[in-house]
Amino acid sequence: MLSLEAALDRLLARAHPTSAETVALADAHGRVLVDPDVLARHDVPPVANSAMDGWAVRSGDLPGRLPIGGEAAAGGAPPALVAGAAVRIMTGAPLPAGADTVVPIEDAKEEGGGVTLPAATPGTHVRPAGGDTRAGTTVRLDGPLGPAELAVLASLGAGSVAVRRSPVVAIVSTGDELVAPGEPLGPGQIYDANSAALAAAVREAGGRPLVPERIADRADAVGAALDAATAEADLVVTSGGVSVGRHDHVRAVLEVGGGVDFWRVAVQPGKPLLVAEHRGTTVIGLPGNPVSALVTFELFVRPYVRALLGLAGDGRAHPRVTMADAASKDPQRRAFLRVRVGPDLVARSAGGQGSAQLRPLADANALLVVPEGEAATVAGAAYEAILIGAVG
Repeated sequence: MLSLEAALDRLLARAHPTSAETVALADAHGRVLVDPDVLARHDVPPVANSAMDGWAVRSGDLPGRLPIGGEAAAGGAPPALVAGAAVRIMTGAPLPAGADTVVPIEDAKEEGGGVTLPAATPGTHVRPAGGDTRAGTTVRLDGPLGPAELAVLASLGAGSVAVRRSPVVAIVSTGDELVAPGEPLGPGQIYDANSAALAAAVREAGGRPLVPERIADRADAVGAALDAATAEADLVVTSGGVSVGRHDHVRAVLEVGGGVDFWRVAVQPGKPLLVAEHRGTTVIGLPGNPVSALVTFELFVRPYVRALLGLAGDGRAHPRVTMADAASKDPQRRAFLRVRVGPDLVARSAGGQGSAQLRPLADANALLVVPEGEAATVAGAAYEAILIGAVG
């Protein structure tokens, strides 16, 4: 069996970023910039403006009662400030020339065509030009674009952006026992949990899932499905059919074509993971058990999809946590136990650790990483965790 690091290195060596495409800024949420270094071509904000509704004045004229010399509103040119006067100003309005401070409206007393104002320090409640970003500055926006990153791009005047094309990931599920959710179950049948779960995981990683019809446990059907999937996808992810059973045809079909790179990795769950190439496209064969499939997706497929987007790593937080429970594992493999991490960074088992037990995975917000050589966790010991959900 390969170690996790060796397997991941060999897998990621196959990944090459997808091509670029230009999309409107409004459609760029979750996308990844081709060039994360964005040049600011103007100051943000472009001119000094008020952070408050109030009065724009020269601080040297305060304290005192000043005549009102006009009004400045957002979106227009302000009136000139006459020495010894005050200009009514709205939040976001450009600061009149000559003004160096803004007195909030609640600190002023307006009456009889004038306003009484207290002393103020220069620069108070003034947003200077370039106070957020100076023209000529390079702004780095790594990772998928979220609301804040889109706001920055909008402030810089970007109406459209060049992003990586979302990788197409075909999800090929095998198994004569599988039935689509919502259909009646026959003897010996189970619902296909993997297709929906893996499609959601692909979307979360930044890819676009392609889910063809489930295929029968026959070598010819597996070969035809792989041919069709590789014709459309940047990556093919199979579910099931990679172990040693008589009806596990995925590995056998790929071996006939000579495309298998490696099979079996020293992780728990998910030992029978397979990586291969079929018709020039990478194939990652995941185990059929749903927990094994989702955990190995997290360890291998998620980093691969991110690599296709030009991103490094898995994009997850990896805090050190204290394990509250003792849980057994295979000492020859690195285990990824399903746990619940609290705000105190104490981890507790989310339930049974069997590879077919989905509910504990749904209840978990982290995978606890227990190294090779250990037969069980030690209560009170510190371990690495991979956060897959919110802590709280």
